[in-house]
Amino acid sequence: MTVHTWLRRARRTLLAVGATTALTAALIAGTETASQAATQGPCDLYASGGTPCVAAHSTTRALYGGYGGALYQVRRASDGATKDIGVLSTGGYANAAAQDSFCAGTTCVITVIYDQSGRGNSLTQAPAGGAAGGPDNLAPATAAPVTVAGHKAYGVYVAAGTGYRNNKTNGIATGDQPEGMYAVLDGTHFGGGCCFDYGNAETNNLDTGNGHMEAIYFGDSTIWGSGTGKGPWVMADLENGLFSGVNAGYNAGDPSVSHRFLTAMVKGAPNLWAIKAGNAQSGGLSTYYNGVRPNVSGYNPMHKEGAIILGIGGDNSKSSSGTFYEGVMTSGYPTDATDNAVQANLNAVNYQAAAVTSSNLTVGSRVSLKATTACCTGDYLRHNADSTVAISPLSSASSAADRTDATWIVRSGLANSACLTFESAAAPGQYLRHYGFQLHTAAGDGTAVFNQDATFCPQAGHSGQGFSFQSANYPNRFIRHYAYTGYVAGDGVGGNTWDNAASWSEDTSWLAATPLS
Repeated sequence: MTVHTWLRRARRTLLAVGATTALTAALIAGTETASQAATQGPCDLYASGGTPCVAAHSTTRALYGGYGGALYQVRRASDGATKDIGVLSTGGYANAAAQDSFCAGTTCVITVIYDQSGRGNSLTQAPAGGAAGGPDNLAPATAAPVTVAGHKAYGVYVAAGTGYRNNKTNGIATGDQPEGMYAVLDGTHFGGGCCFDYGNAETNNLDTGNGHMEAIYFGDSTIWGSGTGKGPWVMADLENGLFSGVNAGYNAGDPSVSHRFLTAMVKGAPNLWAIKAGNAQSGGLSTYYNGVRPNVSGYNPMHKEGAIILGIGGDNSKSSSGTFYEGVMTSGYPTDATDNAVQANLNAVNYQAAAVTSSNLTVGSRVSLKATTACCTGDYLRHNADSTVAISPLSSASSAADRTDATWIVRSGLANSACLTFESAAAPGQYLRHYGFQLHTAAGDGTAVFNQDATFCPQAGHSGQGFSFQSANYPNRFIRHYAYTGYVAGDGVGGNTWDNAASWSEDTSWLAATPLS
């Protein structure tokens, strides 16, 4: 008999005989506490701490133990139909199977991320703003697969140009009112542009001045501020500044963080604010800043306006990238004890990266990588006689030599056995690698640099089709074709022409096709 079963039976027995002893009270309290703890979500913890959620967004799970509604909505490309994706059970996890069934044979985008707080603060497609036109792109529904407590789910994959917003909110902090927020993000997916944010922003899509925002920022931008190392950093976007501490610019207390599942927190009150972060899979939180407002004019008092943004800056700056799984905003400044309880809750749900597999990507198999961009759906990734790599149109009618040049043997990743290396079928011993961010084939030399350059980690295709292949040593760069040439490219950042954000999601998505040779 389990402890919970024994407690339930003991509770019934004692109640039946009218027992009123301290033991009865203890048993009843114990069973109710255990039952509540088993179903508590982050927003239950915030409410218990006196700082209730006023916005709660997640595509992976319910954030209240009693929530049984829709998490998000998807729209499919084939006929424009939409479907709400809910939870498997009240207080539970996303019904990913419903999405998979609805989107089978086509692609879907995420059109709405519902607010679970009951205040109607849902997120939809962001409109144009002062920094960029719109409406913004919508996230592909299958580009960020994960498991949560063993259940399949999908996150919100934000490529440059993607954004969500709500300018007409209810209960979000304004002026200098206190608030808190957290988000669970992919710490390996980031950009250096402005700005991958989640939080409080302007209600008119314009930059209205210092202190008019309070949002979590994640990325490696150094334009306004930075921490130690090369980034990425969790910082606060307070408008006209990404702050990592009390000073504008560099603050030594804010370290680079890259947990696969990252908890990022920002909270603010009159002349007080804090940054915290941690590994969402295990362990506690670290406080990177806790103190007075920045020593720059305009941030004390704050002038928050109360809109909510995801993936963009307050003026619709949309040149960065990231992945969002869940997040909330609160009324009031959460205590450290509440922050720690939320982190423990995140640890308990066990976020894990989903295995992305295909029979054509099994180690030892042969594969041809087929482009998915509309311009080039008959093109395959191939190497040329001079060892450069490009895409070109090929079919069963092409010459045997050309077809072999577009066929790769899948090997275990030279730098990471959980990833892959592609060996040329035409030139055994020659491997696909990047050099100067351009793709080539070259003979392995056993060095750590070569092994890393030749290792790529498969992920769900950024466009919702096929696979995207992440560089092992440059995790924000993926195999891409640009002007018919092969590169590892960043999402709108990196300073090279092939890092252009236009068609990046499509250009970095490949079908693991039947080998041409």
